[in-house]
Amino acid sequence: MSVTIRDAVSADIDTMVPLLVGDARLREASDPELWRVATDAADRVARTLADALTSGTPHIRHKWLVAEQDGAVVGLAHSILLPVPPIYAGEFGPPGLIMEDCVVADDAPDGTSDALLVAAEEDLATAGAQILLVSSVPDGRWEDDVLDAHSYTPLTRYYARSGLRQGLEGEQVRPARGADVGDLVRLSAEHRRVLNEIDAFWKPHAEADPRFGAWMEKSLTLEDRDMFVSAPGEGVTGYAISQPATPLHFPPAHEIGAIGVIDDFYHGSLSDPKASKPASTEAAMLFQAAEAARTARGNDALLVVCPADWTSKIALLKAEGYRNAITWFKKSMP
Repeated sequence: MSVTIRDAVSADIDTMVPLLVGDARLREASDPELWRVATDAADRVARTLADALTSGTPHIRHKWLVAEQDGAVVGLAHSILLPVPPIYAGEFGPPGLIMEDCVVADDAPDGTSDALLVAAEEDLATAGAQILLVSSVPDGRWEDDVLDAHSYTPLTRYYARSGLRQGLEGEQVRPARGADVGDLVRLSAEHRRVLNEIDAFWKPHAEADPRFGAWMEKSLTLEDRDMFVSAPGEGVTGYAISQPATPLHFPPAHEIGAIGVIDDFYHGSLSDPKASKPASTEAAMLFQAAEAARTARGNDALLVVCPADWTSKIALLKAEGYRNAITWFKKSMP
């Protein structure tokens, strides 16, 4: 029996909450430290849904769709229009991101996941998205069959580690300071070149350098993050920035207060994304300093952003004990 897909409404919240909390508990079972479910998970989810379904002018466009069979909600999909970071060109406008808190009930009819995905795609295309992304945890509902059938390919992988290490930066690694901003801009330009080489999705903005420089100046004043550079001699050869996790990667049922993120990490020895040789010891020390900084802040787990085709960076992460925890898949609309 087929399902009907429609927009979620406030009256659906009581049915949606247990589905979303149950889905969160499945993630928690796979990694209790990374995907810890909040003690007030049901209340958090209910508040998030109420805000999304009743807010007239949200900062980010959220869309919730439900799959209904015989008047009962048997699945749901959640999507957003993802703002383009200011250092990227964003020539195709904000991409549509279908979040990992999409869920299908155990007793949902066959084909429910596919129907929800198609409906979410159509909605995002109508909203103007020319590029679609889907976020999925390993062995997620859509990852193995539905995404392949709809021509999605991996774009970004988020590597995670629980049980973070302690330590101090070595002689070649130190905290970043104001005098390093010029070097940070130079290294970021190298980083952006590699990203664009991997996928044109990351084409830099024409004003990327001054925008990044201004953000580095601001970041050095922010107390929630740690910024390190590798400086074995007079020059700076790499940088790493660690900061708190945000709700973009974690559905509201999860407790993210003890999770850190490294979203910006680059070292010159990683400049060849396909290199088979391991990254330098200096690059590993830089990464370890960023991890240890989150340990010092009381974090229990760390998420690291890495393009799916940057094999030399992936090799470093795996050598440091990280494993893939989330994948963002991509396809372009016709």
